[in-house]
Amino acid sequence: MAKTKDNKAEPRTESPLEKQLWKSADKLRKNIDAAEYKHVVLGLIFLKYISDAFEDLHAKLKNGKGEYAGADPEDKDEYKAENVFFVPETARWTYLMEVLENSIKKYHNKIITATEVIEELIELSKEIHKMDKEPCEMGLTDAEYAFYTAIADNDSAKQLMKQDKLRELAVVLYKKVKENASIDWTIKESVKAKLKVIVKRILRQYGYPPDMQMLATETVLKQAELIAEELTGEK
Repeated sequence: MAKTKDNKAEPRTESPLEKQLWKSADKLRKNIDAAEYKHVVLGLIFLKYISDAFEDLHAKLKNGKGEYAGADPEDKDEYKAENVFFVPETARWTYLMEVLENSIKKYHNKIITATEVIEELIELSKEIHKMDKEPCEMGLTDAEYAFYTAIADNDSAKQLMKQDKLRELAVVLYKKVKENASIDWTIKESVKAKLKVIVKRILRQYGYPPDMQMLATETVLKQAELIAEELTGEK
């Protein structure tokens, strides 16, 4: 009897680079619980969020058509005027992805070894996560630090208020938003409006730069949405 052809797909084999990447990831991860991944992912999500808004406006400024004629795509004031965060070149999502892709291409073209790829990825990882120690050093929880990044990411606020006052402001914002956030607040416009008013008032009370209050308010609420489960899960 003729043997029937086995239609099962051949198991996928990993390349030497993939094997080393997985091994390195395991070593770097160590004993981190899966639930802790959110603290790494949260920063990446926020970076992607502000980078998308930045890149969209950057493209319009670079194009220089219509109302953007004569604009400088690297002028921070252009972004302030549109209530968009200015993202430094080496922190932009496109830059980080380009670094990653170039490392992989070099490996495939045999310009660098798998070990060198790992080293480049580790350096990239250090750039992405260089703020990981800051929350602990500042005595902030990850959620409070998420609010801190929302209000501290502009030069005028840093110069006017300094780190200690911004830290205090972040703690107060987190506490007030948490106290007033209901379980379904992200889909209730009335609750969102109330939270927006609360954030605006607190920013004014602390003397936050008036020209940046609108952007800071929207960013705080965006951060709140990203950690919505944490805000309402411990009441």
